[in-house]
Amino acid sequence: MIRSVTRTLYQHPLSALSRKVRLVLHEKRLAFAESVVDPWTRDARLIALNPSGEVPVLVEDDGSVVPEAATICEYLEEAHPEVGLLGKTPMERVEARRLAAWFDHKFMREVGDYLVGEKLLKRVNGRAAPDSRLLRAGRENIHTHMQYIAWLTERRKWLAGDHLTIADLSAAAQLSLVDYLGDVPWEEHPLAKEWYVRLKSRPSFRCLLRESVPGVPAAPAYADLDF
Repeated sequence: MIRSVTRTLYQHPLSALSRKVRLVLHEKRLAFAESVVDPWTRDARLIALNPSGEVPVLVEDDGSVVPEAATICEYLEEAHPEVGLLGKTPMERVEARRLAAWFDHKFMREVGDYLVGEKLLKRVNGRAAPDSRLLRAGRENIHTHMQYIAWLTERRKWLAGDHLTIADLSAAAQLSLVDYLGDVPWEEHPLAKEWYVRLKSRPSFRCLLRESVPGVPAAPAYADLDF
């Protein structure tokens, strides 16, 4: 049963960190409205809420403002612990946070910034054509991360352990944008694909599978649960 609490998430569909928070809210079965803001044009509404000008930002129904994805996720875990996404023990929570940071930062820096940044963000913002060298680097780098996902899931049910955690949602949010482009080499990494299929089939993922970018159609298998 979705709780009837009014809150607003200021986000952008091409922000992997926004996608992560949306997944967390849906997994915790928390009702929320979405307001799309453009962090690349220094939106005045966004600056008023978060001086860094970055998405996502969560505004509760009482006007309380919670900025930045990691902070929002920690806040939601404390405020709504009924559906826990950080693990059961202190060390499980350490591992979940470690892997979430891996995908939020390392994956984004080595893969997302190159592929999503060059192929989607440049197109949407009307900037120069994609740099082929950066695209090649992103396509090479992604294999290391896919191998790491496979290594983890050979040893655990989910990335950080036996339960779905923020680590899985962080990784899936990043991969979902690359998958939109059709640039995830799934057939070369069957164990990673098996893990992603389980996530992609969850109700929380429907919000991402409905996304479309004007002028940039999704890859044919993007919304296919049996890809």
